[in-house]
Amino acid sequence: MIDFVSSIHIQLNNSMYLKDPESSDLGKRIIRGSIDLINEIGFDQFTFRKLSSEIESTEASVYRYFENKHKLLLYLTAWYWSFMECQLAFLTTNIDDPNKRLDRAIRLITDAASEDDFYRDYNLGKISGIVNNESLKIYLTKEVDEVNKDGAFVPYKQFVERISDIIMEINPEYPYPHMLVSTAIEGAHLQRFFGEHLPRLTDVKSREDYLYDFYKEIIIKAIH
Repeated sequence: MIDFVSSIHIQLNNSMYLKDPESSDLGKRIIRGSIDLINEIGFDQFTFRKLSSEIESTEASVYRYFENKHKLLLYLTAWYWSFMECQLAFLTTNIDDPNKRLDRAIRLITDAASEDDFYRDYNLGKISGIVNNESLKIYLTKEVDEVNKDGAFVPYKQFVERISDIIMEINPEYPYPHMLVSTAIEGAHLQRFFGEHLPRLTDVKSREDYLYDFYKEIIIKAIH
């Protein structure tokens, strides 16, 4: 599946960057370096100065691509959701039964990407970890409405919409499809974080599919 999706070019809203990082080797190094460094030290400790040292460039060169580190996190998060939508489209293509499509969608949003998986040169496990641990920081700001108007959240909205549409196929009368999907996505992120750092707040099991089983039970019971 990764090989198939790798043939697709992900184009993001230009409100998130000053210069498209996909347009140059330096831009791609900035993205790869950011993924590695944020994954290693966390977003709060991440700075463009540290990034420029990591990729052996200058701080000024990073600022030619991104206005600030918040915009960079927006870019990484939007990139991730665009990639997830591509995966979902591939996983559900030519499957007529909406129940089977929903099952694959639940599996996708609850499975953790492996650091052995790459999209071109980008480590999917590390990007997934950043979204899991840091993405709330792009929503919980005073500028969220302005950022939303600029279209930065469109990839996430489209991903939620695609799964919500499947739910409405199964039960057209269900009144809360978007709420259910976004709750499952954010909840899976939070439970995975709890499992790693605050295990008494969750019921993490040793087997890998505990999140899938939990959210499948919640979603299926809710829509029926």
